[in-house]
Amino acid sequence: MNKIALLVVDIQEGLVVKNPFNKEITINNIELLIKECRTNNVEVIYVRHDGGEGDELESGSKGWQIYDKIAPKNSEKIIEKQYNSSFKNTELKEYLDSKNIDTLILVGMQTEYCIDTTCKVAFEYGFKLIIPEETNTTFDNGCISGKDIYKYYNFKIWKNRFARLEKVQDVIKLFTRSI
Repeated sequence: MNKIALLVVDIQEGLVVKNPFNKEITINNIELLIKECRTNNVEVIYVRHDGGEGDELESGSKGWQIYDKIAPKNSEKIIEKQYNSSFKNTELKEYLDSKNIDTLILVGMQTEYCIDTTCKVAFEYGFKLIIPEETNTTFDNGCISGKDIYKYYNFKIWKNRFARLEKVQDVIKLFTRSI
């Protein structure tokens, strides 16, 4: 039987205030998943990026804070990172192993950076990955729209290669099977 955890990556004030693609739907879907995980005793793990001194995500700054609407409870784990990978130089892998977690529901920002890298590293470590639709996002970058980046990574790169893509409601149905 799979032991599932929700991994919420880089939903931080400094990024959310910049209005990424599909912001409201993405945040609402993540908020719903967090609520359902808590209700069904599925662990919620947060990952927070520290961009270094002077960065909008500098440790301790307002931008570094996890977005208020989805803030963790005191008992929930927060992994601090400094790279695109949620695993590089963090205790995430060891923590997941210690909890016998083998399946990650991956949500957050930014699609083409931290979500993509975390997805692929988790895959290499042997974790099963589920990416709920409309739960990761990014920004227009001057060459490609945030919408097109989202669609490309979710449906051309990750789907059926690195992860299962599922509707949010279908992911919620999995929780009772993991207990």
